[in-house]
Parts: sequence; structure tokens; C-alpha cells
Amino acid sequence: MTATTEELVLERDGAVLVLRLNRPDARNALTPGLIAQLGAAMITAEADPDVRAVVVTGSGDRAFCAGMDLRAFANGETIEAGDATAAYYRLLAGEITVPLVGAANGTAIGGGLELLLGCDVIVAAELAKFGFPEVRRGLFPAGGGTNLGRRVPLGVALEMTLTGDLVDATRAYELGLVNAVTASHQVLATALEFAGRIARNAPLGLAATKELVRLGVTDPARAGERGREWQRVVFASEDAREGAAAFVEKREPRWRGR
Repeated sequence: MTATTEELVLERDGAVLVLRLNRPDARNALTPGLIAQLGAAMITAEADPDVRAVVVTGSGDRAFCAGMDLRAFANGETIEAGDATAAYYRLLAGEITVPLVGAANGTAIGGGLELLLGCDVIVAAELAKFGFPEVRRGLFPAGGGTNLGRRVPLGVALEMTLTGDLVDATRAYELGLVNAVTASHQVLATALEFAGRIARNAPLGLAATKELVRLGVTDPARAGERGREWQRVVFASEDAREGAAAFVEKREPRWRGR
């Protein structure tokens, strides 16, 4: 299944929803419209029990996303408040309940790298570069980029954000910024392989694990509270019983997400 909303292409690959930024001539830069469409896609993914993982990638091979489209903002386009915009900001904060895999088909800078940081697993093309050049424009990474130290060592996060320098894919992998580096033509396939491995697992367990692992880094006390809440829900769920039964019966589990 494929659906196009001009700046964003949506495709289904089994239990995986694939989102493709579709502005290759503008290096897939983010407009207010594209931001709203990404947020709306997040709402769709969370509401659809058949979507077990989401892959986010870009069109073309020049860039995954070059950040905010300054021309659009210079022309007076603005980000409107609403559910879709709120969902986009939850994406940047890593708060979307469905696991996300970023497929960086090219370079990601500024808001493009912030979009990748909202993903749980990142696959990068071997020629891709990553960075936050905002300080060179009199700005700072205001969409979550200042949280880079949650993903890489603090000293590296400070170096990247204070200098505006880019790192290549090999260095990004060494730092733990990305999970895999591959040839450009294999990026989406590799991301789909990651997403498929994730999607085979129990939906409730995935949602709990994603939230708790991220909270463990940002708010350990809250992670403890939420862990106790999730334990009561997940361990008493139908999926927990199904997982045990499938193990005993030596068959693949049939998850229901409850």
C-alpha cells in the first residue's frame, strides 16, 4: 500500500509503516506542512494496532533531511498548533509509543538530525554526514538537538554543537550515534530488516521497553515509577500468557497487543 501527501509518502511493508520525506530538490528540508504530515503519520501509527514499527527515510541520495526550510519560513509559512504538531514534537522527544527506525539515506543536519534522534534505531548511508550547524547561523538546536549528550558522550555532544562541525557515518557509528552503516542502496532494506525484527515482538512489551529505556537515561526516578506501572499491565496481559504458551508449544506467538 502506498499513499502520497505530496511532501510525505506513506507505504506499508507488512507490519511496518514506511514514511519517506519527499522533497528531494530541497534536500528534504522540513516545511510546516511536512512537519504536520509527519505528526499526523505518528498519530496514525499509534492508533493502528497492525503497525508494529515505523521506518523514516528520505527521497533521493543527496540528503535524509537538511533541517528546516528557511525559504518556507521566510515566505511566512508558520507551524500551526494542533494534534499533528504536538505529535511531531513527541516524535522529536522520543515519546511515540511505536518503535521508530531512521534510515538516513544521506546527510542529516539541524532539524534533520533532530528527527533522527527521535528514532530508536538509526541506519546510515556510508557517505552520510551528521551535525548541528545552527551556531554558524546565530541559532542553536532548539528541536531537541541540545539533548545530543543522551546519545553520544557529553564531550562529543559539546564539540559537535559548539563548533557546528559535521561527523561522517563511520565516526557516527563509532560514537553510537547510529546503529549501522551500509551502502546507500542498502539503507532502506537494512532499516526494514531492523524494523521487521522489532515488529515480531509483543506490542505491549515493546511500548513498555521503549519508554522505560529512554526514561532510564533522562529520568531514572520516573523510570522506576513507570516500570512498576508497566509491570502490572504487561505481566498480566494476554500477550504475556501467549508468549509463555508459544514457548512451551514451540510455535510462533500470535500477539494481540493486550
